[in-house]
Amino acid sequence: MSDEPEITPDAVDAAVQAALEAIGAASDTPALKAARAAHAGEGSPLAALNARLRQVAPERKAEFGKLVGQARARVNQALAARESVIAEAETAAKLESERIDMTALPQRARTGARHPLTLLQEQIGDIFIGMGWEIAEGPELEHEWYNFDALNLDEDHPARQMQDTFYVDPVARHLVLRTQTSPVQMRSMLTRDLPIYVISPGRVYRTDEFDATHLPVFSQFEGLVIDKGITMAHLRGTLDHVARALFGAEAKTRLRANYFPFTEPSAELDLWHPTFKGGARWIEWGGCGMVNPNVLRAAGIDPEEYSGFAFGMGIERTLMFRSDVQDMRDMAEGDVRFSEQFGMVV
Repeated sequence: MSDEPEITPDAVDAAVQAALEAIGAASDTPALKAARAAHAGEGSPLAALNARLRQVAPERKAEFGKLVGQARARVNQALAARESVIAEAETAAKLESERIDMTALPQRARTGARHPLTLLQEQIGDIFIGMGWEIAEGPELEHEWYNFDALNLDEDHPARQMQDTFYVDPVARHLVLRTQTSPVQMRSMLTRDLPIYVISPGRVYRTDEFDATHLPVFSQFEGLVIDKGITMAHLRGTLDHVARALFGAEAKTRLRANYFPFTEPSAELDLWHPTFKGGARWIEWGGCGMVNPNVLRAAGIDPEEYSGFAFGMGIERTLMFRSDVQDMRDMAEGDVRFSEQFGMVV
């Protein structure tokens, strides 16, 4: 017995109605293709009825052939009409999505962004100006005396070797690209009246690798106070205030004893980093201490009458802690998408 359905007007009409409903429900080209395969393809009900014509008695083949042929024609006409409607709608949608308003003025210049290091340096300056300090500046091409000798760094100190410092040819001129902004402190002591309260931000240069935590050109802010009766307590209070101003009221600092030639006693300044990758921990932020009496004498200041403190921190390092920047190279590569996170130029 054949699996093909019997040819009857009801069977043909049911197949046509099912096809018309599927075609009418198709809203895009893929859906219409699926309806075509289901109701006009080789496995469709109408195809099965057409195949049944082989078994129809000769005297009735014309009757049933006409019935099935008209049904298939109705379905194909419906498919063609729906295809035209869908194609027109999809073309209109594509044109609308690609439409260009020729009356609108184009934005020819992309809005820029201020570099986050510049923004942070200005904020740091504002913090110290609010405390009554002044901002001091100095040359980036510095004499060796200001950069080393006046700061109590002997000729055999490792920082003075060629592997740490950029010397300018000819070396006999004793010119270097400053390795710190400390020379500005010495220049301030030589040119300013006492007492002195200055902050000296700016670029410095060292022969460091260009990697995620080091740059050969970076920026620092260093502070110097020279006055009567200055103690480590004044230094600690200043650093705590700056830390809270930059990192929030819950910021914490600590001092660890260390050695620096231009301060005595000296300390490493640590900052509590609660969101450090791998868990909260103390992170080294910079160095500080009381100004070494030899440095005061080099500037012509009597250490028996005056004392002072000094400190220095990296601005890139501060930005990494403050804004969770993972790679210091992002600050140097000039991609405006990095800067856009911190503030746009208006």
